[in-house]
Amino acid sequence: MIRQLAVLPLFLGLPALGATASQTPEPSPATLKVSTEVVNVLAVVRDKDDRLVPDLTREDFELSEDNHAQAMRYFSRETDTPLLLGVLMDTSASQKRVLPEERERAKAFIRQVMQPQDQGFVLRFDRKAELLQGLTSHSKLLCRAIDSLVETAPTTHLFDAVKTASEVLRKEDGRKVLVLLTDGFDTLSHTRLTTALHAAQEADAVIYCLAVSDPWTGLMPFYRLRAQITLKKLSRGTGGRVIRVGPQHEMAQAFNEVAEELPTEYLLGYTSSNGKHDGKFRRIDVRACHGTCKVEARRGYYAPKD
Repeated sequence: MIRQLAVLPLFLGLPALGATASQTPEPSPATLKVSTEVVNVLAVVRDKDDRLVPDLTREDFELSEDNHAQAMRYFSRETDTPLLLGVLMDTSASQKRVLPEERERAKAFIRQVMQPQDQGFVLRFDRKAELLQGLTSHSKLLCRAIDSLVETAPTTHLFDAVKTASEVLRKEDGRKVLVLLTDGFDTLSHTRLTTALHAAQEADAVIYCLAVSDPWTGLMPFYRLRAQITLKKLSRGTGGRVIRVGPQHEMAQAFNEVAEELPTEYLLGYTSSNGKHDGKFRRIDVRACHGTCKVEARRGYYAPKD
């Protein structure tokens, strides 16, 4: 999303990768307010062996928009930027058997990742999307909201939930992450998939999809295929990923993978060289380490429209 007023941590003069102790030390992070339009990009970097790379500098990144190189104006690491975490839990009938474990693992995840400067919220969805706990820094309130979750209606308003969660984050500043626990099947949402994805992109939210399915859905291959396509579009379109939960990949492991990635995120910011307010989608490409590393980041954004 493009901001008219962005408040971002700024690293000034970060040393190059592999710098020695004799070089000029890093200054302290500063807070910078700017009144220009800024595109924010959260990125996770992995090496050729799929290991997370947490110690890059701004000089290790290259940004382009619609194949035009962009000058990076802001750069910060996870430790400088508060986390805004949304936990979205499917409470439709298809999740009845897995919901008890989801509750316990989600609470453990919140306790693990949230720091004093972070905030989170909890949203449930079945026949409607309902915000159970708004943004708060108190993990106990978040866990209490999760404890209240019970399986209810057979319908699943997944797209409505993503749109509602994105609206919660839209005017906030920080690293915005949505963790979505669902089988990925939407029924009767008032919101379309493309609209939900657009809302998440406008909010600068990264979506991690934990694909949790009741075993009976294995008997319905077309059901699962459609759900998989949905979750891939939501995650890849925002720079997140899908983590499948099943016999070969336990729920605790899935949550742990997300927890391991969050501290390694980079927040990049640039002002687009394309000043048109045409409302069109613009593709973003982020490269690191001269293209030798794999970068997970949002694939684009919608320009503002006059």
